[in-house]
Amino acid sequence: MTQPQPLIFDIKRYSINDGPGIRLTIFFKGCPLSCRWCHNPESLSMRTQKLYTRSKCIGCGECVKACQNQACLLGKGGIVTDAERCQVCGACAEACPSLATEMSGRSYSVAELMGIIEKEIPFFDQSGGGVTFSGGEPLMHTPFLLELLNACGEQQIHRAVDTSGYGKTTDLVAIAEQADLFLFDLKLMDAERHREFTGVDNSLILDNLKALATTGVQIEIRVPLIAGLNDDRQNLEQMATFVAQLPGPRPTLSFLPFHNIAENKYPKLGQIYDVSEMAVPGTERLQQAVDICADHGLIASVGG
Repeated sequence: MTQPQPLIFDIKRYSINDGPGIRLTIFFKGCPLSCRWCHNPESLSMRTQKLYTRSKCIGCGECVKACQNQACLLGKGGIVTDAERCQVCGACAEACPSLATEMSGRSYSVAELMGIIEKEIPFFDQSGGGVTFSGGEPLMHTPFLLELLNACGEQQIHRAVDTSGYGKTTDLVAIAEQADLFLFDLKLMDAERHREFTGVDNSLILDNLKALATTGVQIEIRVPLIAGLNDDRQNLEQMATFVAQLPGPRPTLSFLPFHNIAENKYPKLGQIYDVSEMAVPGTERLQQAVDICADHGLIASVGG
């Protein structure tokens, strides 16, 4: 069975938080995890999605006119989409003059993406940057990702892959042969709590991190630190112990404090963002995380 063409939901230029130097970050749609704190909810589905921002809507009704399936309805509360009628064709978004309606996810060929990447080479060369493939989860699109990594390698462009680590081990190892850097997420060490808050067990993720470490590729471990969820000493001690025992060069760690930047994204998809069990960690907890890593001989910092 032929794998469907992956969709890209964002291409971010001048990124300084997704690896060294100035970078171009390409975001794939589709993720096998469903983290409660996900700040890119549009990344979870592999399909094109319709986003609607009520505050941008001027009530002109152009989307209603453009929709051949009569899926768009204009009421006092703005536009309502009939999900059963909507074909996600994008006609409403094309007609919207205020960009209140947008489509998330479009396909690109490798050649198209390389054309975009190559325009950024002067910035890469000047800053020591490169391209980062993120998501969603890039491991869900391994054949396509390998083509891109190989094409970037031929241009001597630095290549980073941002991953949850949840995927086939053989895919991960194959990607490591083409990548220069992995940004590898670690969230929770307890398997049951990991399943509770992300939807999947973490055994495959931990096994994959071990396998990745044996390749010798550079690894930066990223930890989304969330007060009351994973900032306790027990979790941090277990995490530091695990990382310190990995084979090969020791990875660095970056603790990324939780934030509510995504709270305005979920309503655009008609979803609710429940942050009742999540909060920003205090300065003391952030320093504790760094100190625990140092006690295990690891280099850690706050922020990415």
